[in-house]
Amino acid sequence: MDVRSSEVTIPVGDAQLVADVILPSEPVGVVLFAHGSGSSRHSPRNTAVARVLQQRALGTVLVDLLTPAEDAVDARTAELRFNIELLADRLSAIVDWLGGEQWTSGLPIGLFGASTGAGAALVSAAARPAQVGAVVSRGGRPDLAHSALSGVRAPTLLLVGGLDDEVITLNEQARAMLTGTVELRIVPGATHLFEEPGTLDQVTEAAADWFSTHLAR
Repeated sequence: MDVRSSEVTIPVGDAQLVADVILPSEPVGVVLFAHGSGSSRHSPRNTAVARVLQQRALGTVLVDLLTPAEDAVDARTAELRFNIELLADRLSAIVDWLGGEQWTSGLPIGLFGASTGAGAALVSAAARPAQVGAVVSRGGRPDLAHSALSGVRAPTLLLVGGLDDEVITLNEQARAMLTGTVELRIVPGATHLFEEPGTLDQVTEAAADWFSTHLAR
């Protein structure tokens, strides 16, 4: 598979955010990742999902939504990882950036959010209804999107581990607030991080199917 791979710096307000962008030769869309609390663009679970998406002719953008200085503060205080408004604003700015770049302009955009990143992804989807064509949440906290949930128009897939009882409840509540196409899938035998054999494979295939279906339309 021919791919275009690069590390880029994306200007977002006063911040400069580092991202890994990989584009197949003829992409049918591009998926922007929002990682979970305490994680980074090097998250092994997100990179595993990204590899499968690339095999489905989907470009991927894995980005650090905090600068190194902010990340150092967050490592001590854990306060910025829960600043959903900040993270969502930065995701929306990157969605705008993708729309203006030569290699991604005109491509349908999907958002993949993990843990707290899912809340930010849904807020961004509500803020950019014309640009965001699909959302997938892995072990996500969609409840953190609060009232923005009712404004999400993109088809949304919620993936939760079958042993992640509290997060299942939060996702059920969020599903009831989402007004567009939404599906909640429980992965049997999986805990929050989908570390059990075969469970992350189910997540990656479900996400790839969802984005392939809804971004190709």
